[in-house]
Amino acid sequence: MARRSPSNESLSAPKGRSGVLTRRPPVASRDRFGRFTEAIARAMGTPWFLFGLTLFCLMWIGFNTVAPQEWRFDSAAIGFTALTLILSLQASYAAPLILLAQNRQDDRDRVQFEQDRQRSERNLNDTEYLAREVVALRLALQDMASKEFIRAELRALLDELDREKPETGEKAER
Repeated sequence: MARRSPSNESLSAPKGRSGVLTRRPPVASRDRFGRFTEAIARAMGTPWFLFGLTLFCLMWIGFNTVAPQEWRFDSAAIGFTALTLILSLQASYAAPLILLAQNRQDDRDRVQFEQDRQRSERNLNDTEYLAREVVALRLALQDMASKEFIRAELRALLDELDREKPETGEKAER
């Protein structure tokens, strides 16, 4: 088993920690209430919630209509006032919670939209850059000498050298 040298231990921890990392206590989420409102809004938007609320109201009305008079706690004669109060209270809390959840979703959508816009802008810039590079490569390839051009130039030079050769040969004989 290999032993750690003191120099290796000093590199495994930040300065001033003397090789021992301390744990930070968990930080309470600042957004717990926002997540709670979203959970409530999500739950209230389901068919099961509507089914449960309907079942609750039917049981309330049924019990307060059919049960013996001394067991009833809400009167049908005055329009089930307690049930109306409970449903009003539920609605008065549900509306702001749903609005809070919608505001949070709007904020997330706004951030996502901004990120999408930036990503699209980067993609557009990259595409334009690549298009310019392709055009530059095409122009560079057009400026390059082809085999036929090089052969023609070499033939022309050989012909020129052949024409000069007899002249230089005559001068040397004279």
